[in-house]
Amino acid sequence: MKFTYRKMDNLKVLIVEDDPNLGQILSEYLGIKGFDTTLCKDGEEGIAAYNQGIFDLCILDIMMPKKDGFTLAQEIRNKDDQIPIIFLTAKSMKEDTIKGLKIGADDYMTKPFSMEELLLRIQAVMRRVKNGNADEIGDGLFQVGKYLFDNNKQQLEADGEIKRLTTKESELLKLLVQNKNKTLQRSFALKRVWGDDSYFNARSMDVYITKLRKLLKEDSSLKIQTVHGEGFKLLME
Repeated sequence: MKFTYRKMDNLKVLIVEDDPNLGQILSEYLGIKGFDTTLCKDGEEGIAAYNQGIFDLCILDIMMPKKDGFTLAQEIRNKDDQIPIIFLTAKSMKEDTIKGLKIGADDYMTKPFSMEELLLRIQAVMRRVKNGNADEIGDGLFQVGKYLFDNNKQQLEADGEIKRLTTKESELLKLLVQNKNKTLQRSFALKRVWGDDSYFNARSMDVYITKLRKLLKEDSSLKIQTVHGEGFKLLME
């Protein structure tokens, strides 16, 4: 799964920290800075919140009851291999750092730390994520085969012809492009575009996938493949 970059003041952050004082400070500070935060006190609460919502960044304590931060991060990575994760720990052990990096941590902070340092780390991580999206050639502009896809204007352009897209078509195509040649999980796409992954929304998404296939059919290098039991994959050469 590929993370979708948004402006800093729109970011939804999952904070999982078993120290109630630190957790509250983190949540309040980031809230003041314009982030939309969800605070959980242990790993089980954390994965439940993650499964129920859509997040742009995870801040995870390592030493927690019920489910530690490493286990939680691995479960999140199994669902979304690109979402940024910052680990917090009271330890400075090299082994913990190595384990965190192997799981795919984007950064690692040892307590105690200043809120200002955390904010700078978050900004640095998000810049790396944004710059890593090589398919975006401009603000909301993507090259999709022979098509120029403008997500802001909700249109596809090729050979001087412009095809208009609905809001859902545009958002769904953007997710497929950002996950090109990777499986876009059905549940993730439904929550992003429709708001929840109900049966009726899933049937609606199938209809929109069919529409997108028709819109892209003039370029034989493009194919939207159904990955049974998982989701869809935009194959691009």
